[in-house]
Amino acid sequence: MKLSHIRLLVPNVRECFMFYRDILGLEVLYGNEDTPFAEFKTGDINIALEPAIVSNPIETLRNPHEFCVNDQAALIFRVDDVDATYDQLKSRDVEFEKKPHDTPEWGMRVAYFRDPAGNLIEINKGI
Repeated sequence: MKLSHIRLLVPNVRECFMFYRDILGLEVLYGNEDTPFAEFKTGDINIALEPAIVSNPIETLRNPHEFCVNDQAALIFRVDDVDATYDQLKSRDVEFEKKPHDTPEWGMRVAYFRDPAGNLIEINKGI
């Protein structure tokens, strides 16, 4: 696994986007002030911004236990094969919150689990 970026789950992507771009002067890799997702180059590991409610907001409001609604950050690891990594981690008793699945809107195959402190971790690979 290779740490590719840290995703900050923020309540106001636009405000945070302008902070990281205009105040910190980070290079924009993806997005602008009007997109729901943005990514900035910071060397070998990038910073990404995404709304704190990452799924459909209406559904999240109906289901207050959405798996990441209370998270503020996620560690994102790029892997060669999401399903093989999932199987390997499951064999080591890792409990996944979201099994491997495709996210065509992002062009990724992903799975989610947590470390012992409760930090959200995503493994992914482009599809």
